[in-house]
Amino acid sequence: MAASPEPTGAGDRDGRPNGLFVERRSIDFVPDAERHGTAFSQFTLWLGANLQITAVVTGALAVVFGGGAFWSLIGLVAGNLVGGAVMALHSAQGPRLGLPQMISSRAQFGVKGAVVPLLLVIVMYVGFFASGTVLAGQAVGELTHLGETPGIVIFAVITAVTATIGYRVIHALGRVASAVCALAFVYLGIRLLDRIDLTAVLHDRAFHLPMFLLAMSLSASWQLAFGPYVADYSRYLPRTTSTRATFWWTLAGSALGSQWSMTFGVLVAATAGDAFLDDQVGYVVGLGGAGLIASFLYFTIALGKLTINVLNTYGGFMSMVTGIGGFRGHRTVGPRARALYIGGIMLAGTAVALAGKDSFLTSFKDFLLFLLTFFTPWSAVNLVDYYLISRERYDVPALFDARGRYGAWRWDALAVYVIGVLAQLPFLATSFYTGPLVDPLGGADISWLVGLAVPAGLYFAVGRRGRNTGGTPTVEEAGAPYRERHGCP
Repeated sequence: MAASPEPTGAGDRDGRPNGLFVERRSIDFVPDAERHGTAFSQFTLWLGANLQITAVVTGALAVVFGGGAFWSLIGLVAGNLVGGAVMALHSAQGPRLGLPQMISSRAQFGVKGAVVPLLLVIVMYVGFFASGTVLAGQAVGELTHLGETPGIVIFAVITAVTATIGYRVIHALGRVASAVCALAFVYLGIRLLDRIDLTAVLHDRAFHLPMFLLAMSLSASWQLAFGPYVADYSRYLPRTTSTRATFWWTLAGSALGSQWSMTFGVLVAATAGDAFLDDQVGYVVGLGGAGLIASFLYFTIALGKLTINVLNTYGGFMSMVTGIGGFRGHRTVGPRARALYIGGIMLAGTAVALAGKDSFLTSFKDFLLFLLTFFTPWSAVNLVDYYLISRERYDVPALFDARGRYGAWRWDALAVYVIGVLAQLPFLATSFYTGPLVDPLGGADISWLVGLAVPAGLYFAVGRRGRNTGGTPTVEEAGAPYRERHGCP
């Protein structure tokens, strides 16, 4: 399959030749000539993506569903650190491979077999797009005085346009959102602490393991859900970027931003009760004030949600191209196809948002736990393969060749993935299904821990068989023809 011609000349970045506004690269390899930035860019992007209203609601759920504020906060910290570390290990793959996240799944599941987790990833993107659009639509509706439903539609269109432009504008948006949203959360935090008795809120120190694990699961699932797309936003970093630096800056931005938002959500839910549950956006804005301050807060809510929804939409586009490309051999897509993919995600997410906006809280909690069930096994398999079996060395051209060393389908890896999903079911607790081992554990949901441990152990045993890891070339060693086609030195 012939690769498309590479841009040349000064100013070529993010796959955009001089004068071209929209990013041209999709799932293809990013040559060294187009690499730029530092690992610190991951901090601002993930801080901005997590300082937002949906993370506030996620933290609030720990209290809404029965947890005390004190242990809920500790559980959320634990989940953000554990889940965030897994997510940041995925991020560190970006500079090394120069590829979006889900392409690396072809090394584990096969060029075509990777479509199995990809289908679930696309469901995730649509779900997060929808949940974010519900809350952001309320803010946009208030800002424009058009109401919630037009606000949802307007926000969805803005999200799609921004995602179509691509990588560079996404990082610029993250930098702006990290500063603006941090300022807003500092102000809201001061206003909240002025209203409540913090000592009284944290006075109840009674420990209930099920509620602690629920809080931990909520924040861990929040972080793990970033895993399937986090390397999409680090793949343009220079190959010389330290793995350690990428890991720590990603973890710092994501864990700090999410814990900050979730802590605010816990304190609000513990003190506001039904006033918050009935109108999350309205309560938060009302806490800050009226007039220009209220307008600023509505804008901040929309900006924070725009940042994360653009990531979801862009990641969904990458995943759809990865899945379809595994069967059709496509590596790049044109601007029209790019717009069509992103438009499809926008339409599906908007439809779900409009249909589910009246039962948001309960639906969102179950959605998070559903995601956790399917993405912890994928993370376990991907990370064990990359770090422990292949040792950060992938044959990049073979990731695009179903007849190459990774094959079309790797049934052993797919079997491990399915076993990892099934192993969680006895420990899973949601409103629509509760496993038989939940009651003996006092109602605690430990399914995500099982979903990490079981497939990690199984894949480490299975994945090493027949894998010639010592001879797997890195991008640098992939061969002169490949380097020449893709602009590598």
